[in-house]
Amino acid sequence: MQVPHNAFVLVADGRKALFFRNEGDAEFPNLQVEHAVEHPNPADRDQKTDAAGGASSTQSGAGGQFAGSRGSMDETDYHQQEEDRFAAETAEMLKRRALANEYESLIIVAPPKTLGELRKHYHKEVSNRLAGELAKDLTGHPVPDIEKALSAA
Repeated sequence: MQVPHNAFVLVADGRKALFFRNEGDAEFPNLQVEHAVEHPNPADRDQKTDAAGGASSTQSGAGGQFAGSRGSMDETDYHQQEEDRFAAETAEMLKRRALANEYESLIIVAPPKTLGELRKHYHKEVSNRLAGELAKDLTGHPVPDIEKALSAA
């Protein structure tokens, strides 16, 4: 993938967003950290207090032909909710910066799930400036590895 000079590169997952500017050229990217945001998001088990609820049905008709049944309510994944919220906030920031003309070209690198959540919230101006996406989790990788992954994509 070609990374244009001065392109804005976002490397994100559900908890961390790294904002880079390409100081190199399209062939040899030289990503410089512009801004970093980390959102605390404890594990799901640390965010909830109770187990999932249960529901029972003891409806019986004529002659008891309907047996009682027990079901469980779907459990809310608070960790995933926070990751989705962080993605929405990141998309909002991309919108603000696009509307302020702070970047002309944007490349986003994120795991597939985060990338999908970001896409739900892209503003038209963000979409218009989007030069590429890479569905990989590279937030914990050093900058040279990110540059290599972008060049190889």
